[in-house]
Amino acid sequence: MSRLLVFIAVATLLFEPVAAWAHAKLVKSEPAQRAVLSQPPSQLRLWFNEAIEPAFCVATVFDASGNTVTSTEASVSNTDPKLLVLPLPRLAKGVYTVQFQVVSVDGHTVKSGFKFEIREAARLK
Repeated sequence: MSRLLVFIAVATLLFEPVAAWAHAKLVKSEPAQRAVLSQPPSQLRLWFNEAIEPAFCVATVFDASGNTVTSTEASVSNTDPKLLVLPLPRLAKGVYTVQFQVVSVDGHTVKSGFKFEIREAARLK
């Protein structure tokens, strides 16, 4: 009887939905990774594949020299628990690095980053 209980317990763990073991993954961003923009964005928006914990989410944008250009905190959208939003100041042309750390509702921390570039807009003749 005890072997049967052990087998059932192990089988339950093995056949539990894989999504329960997943971590939040970045699925989309604005600006996008490696984007080359002609106009600076007014905000950074990061979408994840699952809800993230608002109290444990951080996003920062750095310029090419490594200086922080953001002065406000990122926040999870009131209407979408998978969206992290960070207001941006007026950015000059250059390369910027986004670094973020979020905690998914399953408690796992995810830390990553990417770059985007702002180039001078083409002038009309």
